[in-house]
Amino acid sequence: MRIFLLPLSTRRTFLYAQRLHATSPSSPPNKTSLLDRGAALAARKWAEWEKKPSGWQRRTVDYGNHAFRRIPYEEWGLKSVPPLSTRRQQDEVQGGETVQLVFPGSVLREEHVLEAAARLAGERDGLHRRRLAWCLVGMPMTLPFALVPIVPNLPFFYLAYRAWSHWRAVAGGRHVRWLVEQKLLTPTPSPTLDGLYRRAPKPVAPTAPGDTAGERMLLTREQVRSFSETLDIPALEIELERAIWQVERALLHADGRDETQKHLHGAPANDNVERRDSKEKKQ
Repeated sequence: MRIFLLPLSTRRTFLYAQRLHATSPSSPPNKTSLLDRGAALAARKWAEWEKKPSGWQRRTVDYGNHAFRRIPYEEWGLKSVPPLSTRRQQDEVQGGETVQLVFPGSVLREEHVLEAAARLAGERDGLHRRRLAWCLVGMPMTLPFALVPIVPNLPFFYLAYRAWSHWRAVAGGRHVRWLVEQKLLTPTPSPTLDGLYRRAPKPVAPTAPGDTAGERMLLTREQVRSFSETLDIPALEIELERAIWQVERALLHADGRDETQKHLHGAPANDNVERRDSKEKKQ
């Protein structure tokens, strides 16, 4: 496994794990959990539905993809980290697997990357646990939908997927924190990433009004393909594109909110000035 820290903006970083499919002599090959096999089966079925030209299956896929795009990129990143099994823990402690923490040295300082990885792994842990519990509570409530003879129980499957997703995020975050605590993560500055970040146009995005720190984008969606191709990680393309899209929307939302607050706070002052001027004219 190799973990990447990819700064999206001057304040937000995307954590992503690449599986290298390397096995130690003591580990049996191609051994995956039942949950992972179930997720792979669901992914294949979803891909089949995406090929449908029309019908309820195609509509379900369209609505589902729209919802998936809004799942926070932090959750997708933690889900890319495999859960910490006993076998994996033994392999990593015994040195059977080298875990690199790859980052652009021109953007992130090496002395801060381990702290950043631990923060990204743990800052949403409580949120995922609470939402996992709510999904488990809600799943039995969807059982009456199973009485519909034509369409499958989509609310149940959605809650089941979200429960699995939150569990994987919790497990992935726990794995990263364990690696940091055991000092098994090796910070590795990447000249390749430095070159990719240098290609970003400047300025990438305007700063939000009223933001003294001036958060701005460090990547654009136009760079996503070059990242996935240069790093030879095809799966990174959709993950990075989704993350950049979400951060861009967050900055635009902050921009509009600041403008609204500025207008609301400024209106009473302007009204007072106009009333004072009118009184002076009458006198």
